[in-house]
Amino acid sequence: MWYAENKRSFLWRESRDPYKVWLSEIILQQTRTAQGLPYYQRFLESFPTIKSLALANEDEVLKLWQGLGYYSRARNLHHTAQYIYHELGGNFPDTFHSLLKLKGVGDYTASAIASICFDIPEAVVDGNVYRFLSRYFGILTPINSSAAHKEFKLKAMQLMDKDDPGTFNQALMEFGSLHCTPKNPKCFDCPFSENCSAFNQGKILEFPVKTSILKITKRYFNYLVVSDVQGKYLFEKRSGKGIWQNLHQFPLIESTKTLKSEKTLSAHPNYPEEFKLKTTKIKLWNVQPIVHKLSHQKLIVNFWLIELNEKKVNTLTKESIKKLAVPVVIQNFIEEFF
Repeated sequence: MWYAENKRSFLWRESRDPYKVWLSEIILQQTRTAQGLPYYQRFLESFPTIKSLALANEDEVLKLWQGLGYYSRARNLHHTAQYIYHELGGNFPDTFHSLLKLKGVGDYTASAIASICFDIPEAVVDGNVYRFLSRYFGILTPINSSAAHKEFKLKAMQLMDKDDPGTFNQALMEFGSLHCTPKNPKCFDCPFSENCSAFNQGKILEFPVKTSILKITKRYFNYLVVSDVQGKYLFEKRSGKGIWQNLHQFPLIESTKTLKSEKTLSAHPNYPEEFKLKTTKIKLWNVQPIVHKLSHQKLIVNFWLIELNEKKVNTLTKESIKKLAVPVVIQNFIEEFF
């Protein structure tokens, strides 16, 4: 009853097409709805079918994803689209366990697609569900512990309406998002308050329980914005399995502390010897280091403008650089500098 009267109208709720539901779930993972909605719309406009997404270039997908963060989600999205199109004939898996086999699809996403698109009774457990169930039942198990998911999923399965699992899952998540909120929950206008353990104990803000937060790692990035005599720039694709895999960037030197002068930069062991001989000008672009926060990392970023007195190969024009997928911190620099 509550859901029927209070549910929000979203594009992905207008369809049981597994492609559209899957796309929304991947985009909205670790992303606020207000931020994710424009991305969802742009993705559907650019890739209206799983075939169009599968046949797209990875750089196209990453460029469209730019700004959402957690870029492994975009790479997995593209990989899975290719797998479904090329290996499964474009047909989305229609069982919970076959959905789980897709790259980038975990229990949460598989449960959402299975219940909403195929009426399979699999409970979705997200932050909203953790919060509501922990408060209502007074569950003290830390939600970021290894035991949490199994316990909360079992509890949700026991409550689930097996005849309409998709609506049940969406209703439970919506109630947590709109009513049983992290701060200032609407307890005095709650249909469940009479039997809510946390409310009756006056401990509503003590749930859900979490263990201590992971330590934040601090890293120091020095981007070398190198231009040659043609006014073109050195630009490269980031490799490796770390953050921003396959995105593009200016040449990078990572240091153990902030480099405050041209002398300390050029003295760094990773600073190219050829730049020392060919540089006509070097200057720190930003007055203060730029702080860019990720989930478990804090980046301290400097951009160094370096002009060379020779022509370089494998350089790009400003216009070409603007078309490539880059991390937000570089995109912000490009928009202001270019």
